Amino acid sequence: MKKLAAICEQVAARTKKLEKTAIVASYLNATPIEEAAAAVIFLSGRPFAMWEEATLQVGGSLIWRVVEDLSGKTQAELTAAYKCHGDLGSVAAEVLPASEKHGDLSVREVEKRFRQMASARGVAAKTGLLRDLLSQAAPLEAKYIIKVMTTDLRIGLKESLVEEAIAKAYAAPAREVQRANMLLGDIGETLRFAAQGKLGEARMRLFHPLGFMLASPAESAEEALSYFENSFVEDKYDGIRAQAHCSGDTVKIFSRTRDEITESFPDLADALRGFSQDVIFDGEIVAWGYLADEPTGTASKEMGSALPFSALQQRLGRKKVSDDLIRRVPVAYLAFDILYAKGELLLDRPLKERRQILETALAAPRIPGIAAMSRAEQSVLGFHDAEASSSAGNSTRIIRAPVFQAASPADLDALFDATQARGNEGLMIKDPESPYAPGRRGKWWLKLKRELATLDVVVTAVEYGHGRRISVLSDYTFAVRDGDRLVNIGKAYSGLTDVEIAEMTQWFLDRTVEDQGLRLVVEPKIVVEVAFNNMMKSERHNSGYALRFPRIVRLRPDKLPEEADTIERVREIFEKQRSA
Repeated sequence: MKKLAAICEQVAARTKKLEKTAIVASYLNATPIEEAAAAVIFLSGRPFAMWEEATLQVGGSLIWRVVEDLSGKTQAELTAAYKCHGDLGSVAAEVLPASEKHGDLSVREVEKRFRQMASARGVAAKTGLLRDLLSQAAPLEAKYIIKVMTTDLRIGLKESLVEEAIAKAYAAPAREVQRANMLLGDIGETLRFAAQGKLGEARMRLFHPLGFMLASPAESAEEALSYFENSFVEDKYDGIRAQAHCSGDTVKIFSRTRDEITESFPDLADALRGFSQDVIFDGEIVAWGYLADEPTGTASKEMGSALPFSALQQRLGRKKVSDDLIRRVPVAYLAFDILYAKGELLLDRPLKERRQILETALAAPRIPGIAAMSRAEQSVLGFHDAEASSSAGNSTRIIRAPVFQAASPADLDALFDATQARGNEGLMIKDPESPYAPGRRGKWWLKLKRELATLDVVVTAVEYGHGRRISVLSDYTFAVRDGDRLVNIGKAYSGLTDVEIAEMTQWFLDRTVEDQGLRLVVEPKIVVEVAFNNMMKSERHNSGYALRFPRIVRLRPDKLPEEADTIERVREIFEKQRSA
């Protein structure tokens, strides 16, 4: 572990990607295969392979207490160190004492300790295991052990660069390494295949999330149609992006942050069971409301519509969902892409072919005795849905997201007016020839929205409110990304419901890294969408900008901090505002 920590320091000190890759490749060449396989998982910024369900369930406050105990430092001294470094790993490296008693921890030993921590139940057990591990680690080792635990490596080493390092170390084609890692969801196993010259033998492992293809914003209908011809146009739904992995009676659903969310949508999992082939869908989960029959007022099974995101929020983040909540907030899955079918990964197929495969998969009869409901027929854009019933009474819809085409800006404007009349956010405009590019945000897929400017930002600090909110953390300071760091750009205190504020208060209290009295510096993990009237340059925040009249539009549990907007996007908005 000492050698890996030193390698991380070298990588952090370099700015050029080729230099970073070369350092990692050299380390892998000089390291036994099994040790290297564990190391590349750590270098990718996580304690376990992507496909694994294991999680440490160790928060920043627990790590803080253990570091405080082992270091013998006061709370004030630790706070000063955190202000200087900004992350717990670097704090540990500064305050933990060096000792001749520190053993020579191997990477595989640390991996073993992580697994023990993941399987331990209760705060006391996890605290004891973490204390034992850090007490045996040298300060520099502790720095990177904590960074891996918090998935916050901050050395400028993305997983794609680790893939390139594997390719360089074992003289393997970089594209084959990338594809094997995508199939396996395990960069350690990918390294083993590369070392043995068997990358071609890697086979798709279901139930680990693939990267999601992303869309770039378009400012106008004219711009949206300037990149490609005969575009596919879909509604942009006000739900959460979700990838559904289906194999017989086993279904797992993953959010865009690659977290499994099956437990929040057991009714959707039921509706996705029984496909005659293994499939991976990409789509959107939306809250779904039935229209009332007249004059009886009873719920109709003939028509339905997508509901606002605020309705869906009642289903998010729950490990157990009651039958009553399922009845009150039913959902639909709008499938707009298919990534895997008939044993083939479909990412390189053009979108127009994937759409045909999607239609065939959804239309195929289900396996008798497995499907919890009969197939839901394809909807039309107005969300008039054919009957979808079953003996189990599951009314959850699986719908092929309708597609239209627009040949002119006028066509697109008309489709935009129609989608807004349905209560949806805007439009997605897609190139029919586009492959599926996980994690990439190019011009193949575009999103068109017309609203006040919004930014996806990361909450960095919270404050207690005033009046009736004096006991809850309701004022949020937030930041955008500037390279590998976060820079504050504003503070908002309105937009969330009392229930959301209460739930987030507990979350922030559990993940406080610096208590300043009425203000708490928290782990930068929560993404929120904020709207604002305009923007100005300001020295009040370290971004150099301030938002005027910011308000929280909604929590974004579907986004990682790494997906928040950047300072470049802020500058772009500011320049357009100034020239308007």
